Amino acid sequence: MKFDIDLDNVPVHVGIIMDGNGRFATAKGLARSEGHKAGAETLRRIAIDAADIGIKYLTVYAFSTENWKRPKDEVSGIMKLLYKYLKDWDKYIGGRHVRIRVIGDISDFDPVLKKMIEFVENSTKKETELTLNIALGYGGRNEIISAAKKMAEDYKSDKLKLDEVNEDVFSKYLYTSDIPDPDLIIRPGGEVRISNFLVWQSAYSEFYFTDTLWPDFTKENLLEAVAYYQSKHRRFGGL
Repeated sequence: MKFDIDLDNVPVHVGIIMDGNGRFATAKGLARSEGHKAGAETLRRIAIDAADIGIKYLTVYAFSTENWKRPKDEVSGIMKLLYKYLKDWDKYIGGRHVRIRVIGDISDFDPVLKKMIEFVENSTKKETELTLNIALGYGGRNEIISAAKKMAEDYKSDKLKLDEVNEDVFSKYLYTSDIPDPDLIIRPGGEVRISNFLVWQSAYSEFYFTDTLWPDFTKENLLEAVAYYQSKHRRFGGL
């Protein structure tokens, strides 16, 4: 099926909850780690596809705060895959001009992995075609609590006055402080919820849900989601 989209009305920022890796593997009789590998390959393709159609920011939910509760061998496998992905970032993104950033709390990550994250962020910080935000150790509620604590510290030290606090000021304390809020949130995998992803930022986002599992997600699925977004009349304030 072909989807004709208006390239002048492409969402600037798209968020994706990459769901369905485990079910993909189970359906094929494979280990869950194979599902995560397939999901990483899908991310490589979709990042390039997103850049091709003019999306400027792509934020993907890769590892949540809740994911730490998964079996140790699965968590370990995800971390190894993440290390490989970051180590070979230039191959995975296909040499494109993509800035890679990590958002979330990575304080519990292995020191080697944290250094790799820092290296990749510094190596790509001047790229402008697409910004790929990888949410790791991320939880929307935790992000809001963290922002509130930082604001309280600034208030206590007289860097912030109470009457200065508003939505714009609060947003500056979030991980996504320097990028626009997502226009569109996509969730593959058949679930219809946001699972603690970009809770504050998605207040006015359009949501697109599909039964397609993330490893099976294609450029056609992305175009379908964008076409859905473009079919909506964006209104604010209930007018």
